[in-house]
Amino acid sequence: AQQFGLEVSPEVDERYHIEKSTVAACRYLKDAYRKLGSWSAAALSYNGGQARITSEFTKQQTDKALDLWLVEETTRYYFRMLAIKTLFENPAQYGFVLRSDQLYKPMEFKEVMVSSAIPSLASFAKENGITYAQLKDFNSWLRDTKLTNKSGKNYTVLIPTRESLYYKKGEKIKIHDERWIAR
Repeated sequence: AQQFGLEVSPEVDERYHIEKSTVAACRYLKDAYRKLGSWSAAALSYNGGQARITSEFTKQQTDKALDLWLVEETTRYYFRMLAIKTLFENPAQYGFVLRSDQLYKPMEFKEVMVSSAIPSLASFAKENGITYAQLKDFNSWLRDTKLTNKSGKNYTVLIPTRESLYYKKGEKIKIHDERWIAR
C-alpha cells in the first residue's frame, strides 16, 4: 500500500479510502502487468504478491499464469475476479435484473479540508451536522477516534449533505451503465 502512495498508520489507513485505494490498485496492477507480462499473472499477484508469482514461474518452469499451481486462496481469488467481471459485463444473462425504480441516488458530499489535529472525531462530526457513525461510514480510512496530524498534512473529509441522507421515492436517478437495468 505504501509503495503505491497510501498512508497506513494507527489513525489513517488509506487502504480503506475508496478513491485513493482504487487508484493505488490500478497502479499496482499496471506495474504487475508490466513486470509479469499478463493480466492473469497481475491479478494473481494482487492476491499473492509479485515476488511470489515471479518465484513460482521459475520454480514451476512455466511462463503461463494459469498453469501455476498456487495456494487455494490465490487460485479462488483469480476465478472469483473473473466471475465478477463476467457478471458486470452482462448481469441480466445471469439473473441479476434491476429496474430503475430499485436504484438509490448517489450520495452528495461537501468536502472539508483538514490540515490540523482533530482531537475528537465525534465532536467534529457533530459540528458538521452528522453523527460519528455517519462520519465513519463515509470516511472509513479514519481508523481512530481522533486525528493527530502532527505533520499538518491536508486531508479531505467527506460530509454527506443532509438531502442525500434521505431516500426520495420516485426521484429520477442517473444510471451508470444501461446494461444493468431492465426496461
